[in-house]
Amino acid sequence: MKIIVDAMGGDNAPVSNVRGALAAVRELGVEVLLVGRGEEILKVLKEDGIDQLPQGLEIVHASEVVEMCDNPATAFREKKDSSLTVGLNLLKNGDGDAFVSAGSTGALLSAATLMVKRVRGIRRAALAPVVPTGAGGAVLIDCGATAECTPEYLLQFAFMGSYYAERVLKRPEPKVGLLNIGAEPSKGTDLQREAHALLTAADKAGRIRFVGNVEAREAVYGEVDVIVSDGYSGNIFLKTMEGTGGFMAKQLKAMFKKNALTKLAAVLVSGGLKQFKKMMDAGEVGGTALLGISRPVIKAHGSSDDFAIKNAIRQAQSFASSGIIEDIVENIEHMRLSTEKVEKI
Repeated sequence: MKIIVDAMGGDNAPVSNVRGALAAVRELGVEVLLVGRGEEILKVLKEDGIDQLPQGLEIVHASEVVEMCDNPATAFREKKDSSLTVGLNLLKNGDGDAFVSAGSTGALLSAATLMVKRVRGIRRAALAPVVPTGAGGAVLIDCGATAECTPEYLLQFAFMGSYYAERVLKRPEPKVGLLNIGAEPSKGTDLQREAHALLTAADKAGRIRFVGNVEAREAVYGEVDVIVSDGYSGNIFLKTMEGTGGFMAKQLKAMFKKNALTKLAAVLVSGGLKQFKKMMDAGEVGGTALLGISRPVIKAHGSSDDFAIKNAIRQAQSFASSGIIEDIVENIEHMRLSTEKVEKI
């Protein structure tokens, strides 16, 4: 399998991107196309004592870089020789099986949508990170790609999230919940109430396993495998989880450093602390799947180190071999509303 990696995207590019790609080639058995400024990529390899390109690693030169200050909606057009644009063109043309970038989320979303295209019939692509929960993680869809949604968007998010949970997280008949302020079907705004009705109908038809509304607290406890949300609410949910995790880690560290007794306690529970840190570490997952695009695209965190880039490539490998996109294509007729239904909503 060949994974295309944006070598110039992210805070630690190209160093972490190159090292992560090299680790993926060695440990995962994939081929990697590194897209970016060839001289800078070779410089990183040379600094690591590598004078010749290792087998399985290729470089595709791209002279430009999409910066965070660039307009995300037009950067890929204005910089036609950027690592982002060149990499997505390679994906579009079938020169790789998946694309990974730690660059601008907005630029990646715009470029993937307009260059690689959405699956025919999908209204909006969605960012679908796997967030830590009491049940080992859940797919949160959407977490910021589309702030304002329609009930049909949420219906499609539910289907796509369900396929991802089943195929990648290996959850048979994944439980789908609609993020809301209460469990009752009458809770929320018109968006949640109308989406609830559509998801209930999809459940009755045996298309997905919808278990109803889920509050943020229950979602974190692990009551569902898929958390469906509009991008605005989903992003707040995700950032709150990240902030809470960071706050808890900081407080625990301060507590265990108080005195000799607490330091001894830290040693005794070190295994559990390491497990907690691993569970909250975004680098362990690697990145966020961009669902609804016709080819596999993974958005790695902007601050990704080489470990996170390697795991993003691993995630891209799983995504590309999962059959999720085929699932979406085969079931698109069940994920769309007729014109008559849309007008009623």
